[in-house]
Amino acid sequence: MADTAQTDTLREPHAARADLISNRLLGALRWRELERLTPHLRKVELQRDALLFDCGEDVTITHLPCHATMVSLLVVAEDGQEVEVANVGREGAVGGIVSAGFKPAYGRAIVRAPGFAFCIPTARLEEAKSQSPALADLFARYADVLLAQMMQSTACNALHGVEQRYCRWLLSAHDRCGSEPIRLTQETLAQMMGVQRTTVTAVAKTLQDHGVIAAGRGRIEILNRAALERRACECHDAVERHFQRVLPEVDTDA
Repeated sequence: MADTAQTDTLREPHAARADLISNRLLGALRWRELERLTPHLRKVELQRDALLFDCGEDVTITHLPCHATMVSLLVVAEDGQEVEVANVGREGAVGGIVSAGFKPAYGRAIVRAPGFAFCIPTARLEEAKSQSPALADLFARYADVLLAQMMQSTACNALHGVEQRYCRWLLSAHDRCGSEPIRLTQETLAQMMGVQRTTVTAVAKTLQDHGVIAAGRGRIEILNRAALERRACECHDAVERHFQRVLPEVDTDA
């Protein structure tokens, strides 16, 4: 069960609209569709490394991250090694996106960047989607872009070097964190990428020496976004282009 601090159900949805639209998926909904969800949404604080669901568990709660909150979706090997296949921030949702939530999870969902999120019982989300074609369509298109991210991640891991993959991940995190530092250790990032910590440390040092990032004490600051984009592979841009084609109304940069 996730390590969260939970607030009351939203009793005044109009007053809470600013909070709600900090998740861009919720923000893309018309108010009448959003009102189908607000009686069941709860605002929660997600702590770093909180486990939202694990392999084999029924995914009965859907989380919608807000602001700079970010969650990693991981595949877990038999020896316990974790490799990230996708990450989700304020542009999306975690859990119960395709199924009704009563199917065992294939992987693991862990909070990487702490912050708040909205959560809703997946059964309630499915009920709302069955009543609103617009809501169902939005979440179906989000499922498409999430699958695209996973497919591109698989190709990236097979085709591109560690520095390119490291830069791709930082770009993805920077999209969600904005001017805030990315609070993640090199060791954790190495585990997610499935490489040695020394390899990631060497890449980080190279980027620091060229003034692209500043890293230390569990935080990474992007100093030169343009230089980071030049050093990354094409995978980040490919996923972003697909996202904007499929979900043009979801603003990931606001």
